[in-house]
Order: sequence, then structure tokens, then C-alpha cells
Amino acid sequence: MAVAFENVTVSVGGTVILDKVTASAPLRGSTAIVGPNGAGKTTLLLALLGQVRYQGAIRVAAGAGGGPARVGYVPQRFPFDRGMPLTVTEFLVMGQQRRPLWLGVRKSQRERARKLLASVKAEALENRPLGALSGGEMQRALLALALQQEPDLLILDEPAAGVDARGGVIFCELLESLRASCGFTQIMVSHDLATVTHHATHVIALNRRVIAEGPPAETLTRETLTALFGLHMGLVDRDAMPGRQTACDCRRREAPHV
Repeated sequence: MAVAFENVTVSVGGTVILDKVTASAPLRGSTAIVGPNGAGKTTLLLALLGQVRYQGAIRVAAGAGGGPARVGYVPQRFPFDRGMPLTVTEFLVMGQQRRPLWLGVRKSQRERARKLLASVKAEALENRPLGALSGGEMQRALLALALQQEPDLLILDEPAAGVDARGGVIFCELLESLRASCGFTQIMVSHDLATVTHHATHVIALNRRVIAEGPPAETLTRETLTALFGLHMGLVDRDAMPGRQTACDCRRREAPHV
């Protein structure tokens, strides 16, 4: 296992956000955390990142070199001043270059930023103002920034939020390709069950506590989805209504592989 959560509990102001969560993320796999709003999905990621206090234990396997695992993080939102005169290249190098950016970006740093953007198929963004990026373009810039760490563990909080369905599929296929070539373990919060079905290798179904865990086909059952979201999520009983499809089936048909 790359990550093991053992009885992880988080309480804020007397309200239990996570209740004795025990789950794991397989090494070099793609683990998706799914659940309704307020289920504690982001809180579990923040506990893993050491950003919130928790009870219990979180164990992370050693990195590829035997030392502590290197971690990359792609947040759901990145608040910044869109009027700030900063290019994507400057954004990528600002934590690496010692001299002030107004003196220019060193050639070596610019080349490294260019390679990072190429790895996420975003070379055209190199000189674009950060504030002019669309939601999908910003997510690629943030992914490039996370990959700069050469992570053993890549953590993403709803990376396709604010991106259309086709863009979300393309982004997840890009992640699959990067995971295969770089060998990192991926843990991702997602609300898109069709994407999870197609791209995750492991699922943690969470609603303050673990409802189910395992491969998508075995975990995202009608019983689990009803326990997570209730009957209102619109699942259709295909035995009772021949010819009808579930919401997930329709999403899969509308979001073909690219």
C-alpha cells in the first residue's frame, strides 16, 4: 500500500467530519475518493497533507529512493489575483529561481518549465498571463507545478471541477499516461462517477466513514450509491425498465476516449 488510513477521525467545533476512517491506496494505483458534499473527502486529503489535525494514523510508504515520499498536490481551486502580471512560465519557476523574476527567467529554468508544460500537453501556455487561463488550462498549469516535485504520490482535489465533460475525460487520460510513465501513486477526489468508473483502479466510498472500498466495478454498486447519495441521484432499475440506462451509462457514452 502507498497510503494507509487507520481510524482517522477529524472533529471541528464538536462536529465529526471524519469518523474512524480506515482505508488504503494501492501503490502506483489510481484511487478515487467519492461521496456527497460534506462527506469529508477534501478533509481526508488535508489530513494526508498534514493540514488538519486528526486522531488515528496515516502511514505513507517510502519514496522511490527509500526516503520520505515526495508529494505533489493539485487543489480544486487556486486563489490568486488575476490582474497580477505573471506568465505561466514565471508561475512555474517562482519557487525555484532565487533571483527576482523582474530580472528575467534563467534559461535553465525556462527550459525546465517548458518541459513540464510539454509533459501535460500545454506548451502553448508558456507565455500566457496566468490570469487569462481557462479552468482547464489552469488545471494543467497546476498539474505541471505538482509534477515539478517528481512526486511519488500525486494528490488531486476534484481536478476536473469547472471543466466540461470532454475536457475532464482528456485530463484523466493525461493522468493515466503520466502515472504509467512516471510511476506515481494517484489519490483523487472526484464527483464524476463515470470518470471514476473508467479511470480509477481503486475506490473509497466515503460519507464521514467508509461505506465501501475496492475496485470500481465491485464498489460502485446500487447499494453503495444509494447509501452515499440516496435514491434521488436518479439511478434507473434496468430490470424494471428495459431499454433505460443509468446516469453513469449515459455519461460514459457521451464522454468517449480521445
